[in-house]
Amino acid sequence: MTNPLSDPFYYLENFTGVLAWLEQRYRDLLDETELAFIAGFAELPKPSRALLVRMVMRKGELFRATKLHYAEIGAAEDAAAPLLAQGWIAADPVLTLEQVFAVLTKPELARLFGLSTQQAAAKKADQLAVLSEKFAEALPLSAWRAHWPADFDEPLYALRITAMCDRFRVMYFGNGYQDWTEFVLADLGVFAYEKVELTLASRAFRTRADVDDYLRLHACRSRFHEGAPIDDVLAGLPEIGATNQWLATRRDKFLFQIAQQLEQGAELSTALALYAQCAHPGARMRAVRVLERVEQFEQAYALAQRAEALPESEAEQQQLLRIMPRLRRKLGLPKLAAAATATVASTTEVLLVLPAPEANFFVEGVVRDHFHEAHAPVHYVENTLLNSLFGLLCWDAVFAAVPGAFFHPFQHGPADLLAADFHARREAEFSACFAQLASLDYQATIRKNFAEKVGLQSPFVFWGSLSEELITLALTCIPAAHLQKLFTRILQDLSANRSGLPDLIQFWPAEQRYQMIEVKGPGDRLQDNQKRWLAYFAEHDLPVSVCYVQWQEAAV
Repeated sequence: MTNPLSDPFYYLENFTGVLAWLEQRYRDLLDETELAFIAGFAELPKPSRALLVRMVMRKGELFRATKLHYAEIGAAEDAAAPLLAQGWIAADPVLTLEQVFAVLTKPELARLFGLSTQQAAAKKADQLAVLSEKFAEALPLSAWRAHWPADFDEPLYALRITAMCDRFRVMYFGNGYQDWTEFVLADLGVFAYEKVELTLASRAFRTRADVDDYLRLHACRSRFHEGAPIDDVLAGLPEIGATNQWLATRRDKFLFQIAQQLEQGAELSTALALYAQCAHPGARMRAVRVLERVEQFEQAYALAQRAEALPESEAEQQQLLRIMPRLRRKLGLPKLAAAATATVASTTEVLLVLPAPEANFFVEGVVRDHFHEAHAPVHYVENTLLNSLFGLLCWDAVFAAVPGAFFHPFQHGPADLLAADFHARREAEFSACFAQLASLDYQATIRKNFAEKVGLQSPFVFWGSLSEELITLALTCIPAAHLQKLFTRILQDLSANRSGLPDLIQFWPAEQRYQMIEVKGPGDRLQDNQKRWLAYFAEHDLPVSVCYVQWQEAAV
């Protein structure tokens, strides 16, 4: 990659690199038109290639020649000529009135369409309404010019390869949300990524149909967020089999989002149907709740029993503890004895009454400052510290070159991070990392990665929250056996267990001990994931407390 501060054609070099990458890794998934584009692009004059890439990387498909002024390219009309010859851009595109309004300014619209003084002062939307009846049909640019004064002859180009370039972008990144700016941000050092060996086996897409399905899925997701009718969105949704689990998982997640919106809108039958065909975590419990809501208690109980027999997660088990007694009561079934489990009640609780702070405070910071002492410092860490220590110890395992995990050089973490078999596919690597906890090797690894990997993107390491002092305190005060317990739970369910950790940690370096503190301000209650973590702390005798805060003025 090229530094954009030193090479004005940095964007062209990056785009050319993507084409070479695709030809090397995905040639079997490219059709004749795409292969011809890659070959033909290399033969064009450099200014023409640069102009095309500039257009590809900008928003929209219509460009006025006067808006394509780039010093390194020179005259846009000269650079555009070979692109016109290839058919990759068009000089006489068919335009709707809305598209004409998008490329012209208000003064230009007033002059070209002969608007009155009052109409010229109106908003563009009002001007469009005035002209929409007269110009209801789309017309070629040349036909529009017939209605305009002859002195307005500025060239207008329409990009004709947007769909193909979007396909290239999705194939390269393996997703629809990363774009060409990733290169610039990496070149400028805004983001830095771990270098993972990328083999031909590490491809996001195995077939051309996979790419088609992803593009359709992404289009449906975009339409959904734009407010399109749900029926229309669902009608365009691709069917994805088990041959591409990564893609099927994305589809399930999207179905879950749609079902949630339908449930919130009281469209319960459709929501229930989507939950039933969706394997996304949490869908089964949402289905139980919908069945309960429509008073189909027997069906809800039967589904909850299946979940109880084989729960998908601790979160589902926790929800079942609330749901099952309620369903049994509604069905007239006898009450069951409560299961013997570690509970939050066994956690140390502290009531702290403090003077009401002034404005611009956060309650965790107030409690941190209250407990902080020179010999026993307190740090606000929430989910950052333990996740970071885990990420630093297990860096090699997380970034192992497992097939299907890394598709390109700009990944924050492995694509299968939340997959059910994430740990199983890297069992040997994680075992090697955890084995270090039996000696002081783990401390050396954490310190080494903290120094050598600083700033690299990671799904676990929060660089902005770390310091050498905090790392040293943690390694001094948290026993390796405790870290093993904590890391084991994080790894058991990466989707749920990277959050919910206590807000504060207090260290006693001289005694080599620590305590974590969950802070709850007035009126605040423990969240489900926090309760699960507190129960785990209690079960394994890990030091933690819950601090409930009241302000003196509000204390009874």
